[in-house]
Amino acid sequence: MLTGHIRNDIDKLWEKFWTGGITNPLTVIEQISYLMFARMLDMQEDMAERKANRTGKAFSRIFPNTPEGQLLRWKNFKQKSGKELQNHLKQQVFPFFATLGKKSDQQNGLGEEGSAIEALGHIGEYMQDADLEIKNESVLVSAIEMVDALPLTQSDVKGDIYEYLLSKLTTAGINGQFRTPRHIIDAMIELMDPQPTDVICDPSCGTAGFLARTMEYLNRVHSSEAGTFTDEDGNKHYTGDKLEPFRDHINKQMFWGFDFDTTMLRVSSMNMALHGVNGANILYQDSLSKSIKENYPRQEENFFDVILANPPFKGSLDETNTNPDVLGLVKTKKTELLFVAHILRSLKLGGRAAVIVPDGVLFGSSKAHQQLRQELLENNQLEGIVSLPSGVFKPYAGVSTAILLFTKGGTTERVWFYDLQADGYSLDDRRTELKGEGCNDLPDAIAKWKQYRQLVESNAEEGDIQKLFGDKTQKAFVIDAKDIIEHKFDLSINRYKEVVYAEQQYEDPKLILKKLKALESEIMADLDELEDML
Repeated sequence: MLTGHIRNDIDKLWEKFWTGGITNPLTVIEQISYLMFARMLDMQEDMAERKANRTGKAFSRIFPNTPEGQLLRWKNFKQKSGKELQNHLKQQVFPFFATLGKKSDQQNGLGEEGSAIEALGHIGEYMQDADLEIKNESVLVSAIEMVDALPLTQSDVKGDIYEYLLSKLTTAGINGQFRTPRHIIDAMIELMDPQPTDVICDPSCGTAGFLARTMEYLNRVHSSEAGTFTDEDGNKHYTGDKLEPFRDHINKQMFWGFDFDTTMLRVSSMNMALHGVNGANILYQDSLSKSIKENYPRQEENFFDVILANPPFKGSLDETNTNPDVLGLVKTKKTELLFVAHILRSLKLGGRAAVIVPDGVLFGSSKAHQQLRQELLENNQLEGIVSLPSGVFKPYAGVSTAILLFTKGGTTERVWFYDLQADGYSLDDRRTELKGEGCNDLPDAIAKWKQYRQLVESNAEEGDIQKLFGDKTQKAFVIDAKDIIEHKFDLSINRYKEVVYAEQQYEDPKLILKKLKALESEIMADLDELEDML
């Protein structure tokens, strides 16, 4: 969590960008990302220099050891001002970023695999077209000052800084992609409970919210008492000290994110580096394209332990360019169906997924819709469906959605449903936080899911499961897979949920009529009295 002071500084800078003519939030985040990247490169070079001075060993430099090369360093150009600073960044520093990606492709790279310096080289791959768009000189100077003041040496805080910046994203992309609310992401991660040995993927990663928050979840769950501290604002911080034995796996192999928007790749690479994951595999790839079979043949099938995703809902694809193996599972042009099919393929046997889908996936009557639901039920274990209220993705979209929870392989015996009616925020375009009882079903949904999974994993009797989850009038209940098959694989919660209607008592119509006549008489008497006064 951030201190109020840092939040205020970011808010002030955001306002400066806005008044300085940069109104697209993604552009603001990009420009701040470039400056943070420049500062982080300098911090890494400083650390390497200090280590070299202590050990007397030579080290691989990021910046050329020439007067011009050293001027590319944050500490040497941050004092510049006005036009000079603007020209220096645009003509010298930003073009230098583009060379780092090329360096990291060379055999020696920028540093050892999984090191912080190598991670920065990896981000450099997506900095090829970095450009300074801050035309207002005073805004640029303010941005430099704020980035210089940020506590980027504290890994947990710098992740929070970036999360706070990303929370200001309020625009949806043209392909139906938009920012998933962080409390929904956190709930999905909690439902999946990823382990530090897992290999985790988001096939449409966007800003890497699912991957970055998974790292935060692991830090929180795997911190000792000594590795947990509270700041001056009362916010808890988790160092994840118990993750040390898994650190190499976390840095190099654990996290995979794919996207075909280079702006998103730039932002998500930065997000993972700031969350302390130095070798996250953030890669340029359309997950549904047939090119994935050439570029990432291992990751395309039977590879991941956990997949967390909110794939694009709208839009259709050109079949000629779509992965034929995915089309073999479900023949359609709809991206939401193709993504679920792709996720099924890329999970290893026993791999688990939590995926947000529009409600149409649950009850659509087309052959492709039914084909996919049949595949989930008969050849895999569709374990749970959390129905979300329709305002969750406002202001981007008002579409009703649900979270699918499934495991690859086996067959489905029963499906656990949860009717989530409140997520802790108002369901209008403002999405203001609500406090009080009945305002947030998410904690209850997570608790009920864990209770249900405990019963399943302990091979509890069907009667015990029915005792707790057999009542279809409750928010959480189970439905036998046979019932779902009988209803043409319909998975909409309203098909199975039973609503209890309370009997309403009304007065006798004759009595109501008598009251109306009495009121009418009173009105006429008042009107007569008014007429006499004229």
